[in-house]
Amino acid sequence: MTSWKIYNVQVALPDRIADHATVWVEEGRITGIQEHTPSGTIRLEIGEIPTALCESVDGQGQLLIPGMIDVHIHGANGFDMMDGMESSIQEVSRICALTGCTSFLATSVTSSLEDLMSMIRSVKQVAGKEVGARIAGIHLEGPYLNVKRKGMQNEKYLRHPDIQEMAHIFKEAGDLIRMVTIAPELPGGMELLTWLIDRGVIVALAHSDATYEEAKLAFQAGASHVTHCFNGMRPIHHRDPGLVAAAFEEPHVSLQAIVDHVHLHPAIVRLMHRLKGASGMVLITDALQAMGLGDGVYQFGGHEVTVTDGTARLKDGTLASSTVTMNEALKHTVELGISLTDAVQMASMTPARVLGLDQIGNIEIGNSADLVLLNERFGVVWTMIGGRVIHDEHHI
Repeated sequence: MTSWKIYNVQVALPDRIADHATVWVEEGRITGIQEHTPSGTIRLEIGEIPTALCESVDGQGQLLIPGMIDVHIHGANGFDMMDGMESSIQEVSRICALTGCTSFLATSVTSSLEDLMSMIRSVKQVAGKEVGARIAGIHLEGPYLNVKRKGMQNEKYLRHPDIQEMAHIFKEAGDLIRMVTIAPELPGGMELLTWLIDRGVIVALAHSDATYEEAKLAFQAGASHVTHCFNGMRPIHHRDPGLVAAAFEEPHVSLQAIVDHVHLHPAIVRLMHRLKGASGMVLITDALQAMGLGDGVYQFGGHEVTVTDGTARLKDGTLASSTVTMNEALKHTVELGISLTDAVQMASMTPARVLGLDQIGNIEIGNSADLVLLNERFGVVWTMIGGRVIHDEHHI
């Protein structure tokens, strides 16, 4: 495997941006980090600097960040991961890498059990053989969601929580299921929540009409995440605070944010950041297959979805997923006034922590060399996964 010396870069460390830095990679892992002052003296040196011959890459003063992790994505570039095709999973993997995302959760939408099982089987076939970003697992968004807050979820397939059905799903998926989004107030919701937590699954709440009290019970029982916060849930009211206010009060609960100038007002993104901090927020795309293609008419979740000026909606105007990419979400977050260090943490370190992945999400000695070089416009110059360059616009 190629060893790398990546020099003349700004490096996004957990607590700051290191200027004039060099990062060494051997055997797919980060082995050295060195920061220089403008005069050339060494300000920071961590790890072992390899003596073996390395491939040298001039970062031209651009930003090196840990690979971003998308815990909520449905499709990309015309491919929908619910179609049961391995090629669709691979295409999402490829496009993720092009946009600076190095790991993702293949995310379902509410569907028939047959279609869900087909999606799971295709993910199983691709996992470990990805052409681009790694599959970190599966995120089941539904089918146990509240019709009152269904959003674009297909009402035809919404149903009450069913542990027997979920056990059948787990029998097929094995340990691939990492996150499940449910509405805990539905009959059987709390029982399913406990069943999932006992199996090490992250339970997220959304598409839910849960009251403040119902949400507090769910969080106290172990739910720890909120899917596309503020969207698809009872809104905050000063006499009916609902799920979101309950999540704000629970330190262990992290919040997904779709930062695309559509799903969340800038003031709400800043409020979430002020209350939860970078360690409690996760940037996501929630992208459908229109990501990378743009405006047009698509079939998604059993609906006709029209994308106009980058915004996806059903015929009745309901928002239907997003077309934002992870590097665009990072850019938008910084433009809203959140520090670059915090924004990178929300795109990389926090989702890694949420998923329990301690070898990615951070530029640290010993971690997997999942690295992304961004230009001043947050465009992806190249993406490295496990020390292997997956995407490179300049052919380094």
